[in-house]
Amino acid sequence: MIGKLAMWLAGVAMMAGIVHIATVFGVPRYAVNDPWEEIARFGPDGAFSILPPVGTEGRLPGLDPAMAQATCRFVLDKGPVRIKATPPDVYWSLSLYDRRGLHVWGFDNRGAGQKAADVLVADEVQVAQLRENPPEEFEDVVIVDWKGREGIALFQIFRQQPSMEAEIGKALKDAECRSAPLG
Repeated sequence: MIGKLAMWLAGVAMMAGIVHIATVFGVPRYAVNDPWEEIARFGPDGAFSILPPVGTEGRLPGLDPAMAQATCRFVLDKGPVRIKATPPDVYWSLSLYDRRGLHVWGFDNRGAGQKAADVLVADEVQVAQLRENPPEEFEDVVIVDWKGREGIALFQIFRQQPSMEAEIGKALKDAECRSAPLG
């Protein structure tokens, strides 16, 4: 009798273990937290969309409340993507993420040593074309060799003073994230 009970309990424990392991491995596949899809609700691809401020429903989680943000989804199928912005004279950063939301590349005004951001995101074939015949307009542009076809740009500006909100809003609104076909 005790042997049958022990066998039954062992079977139940093994079944529970299998269910738990299957569930743990299945969660990432069925999770709805897809940054690429979440960002799509803020605006069209190929343009910066200003994100709602802190305390607003629908805001993306995990962003710094001291920063004003704009995001852009980009696809390299029609050529490289050029990101240009001229923020006010406060701390700003530009970060690039892959489709899954993993940070791949970034810089800020302190590390860049420049006031404006001018970045060209290109895949390895497009970068090779640029090296063969570099256009003069890309002379002062930071070129990012992108692995993959899609990405997300996040442009952030520090809200230093409330009096700068209009200037910060204008800089986010005027920021560009558009296709820049090569010749």
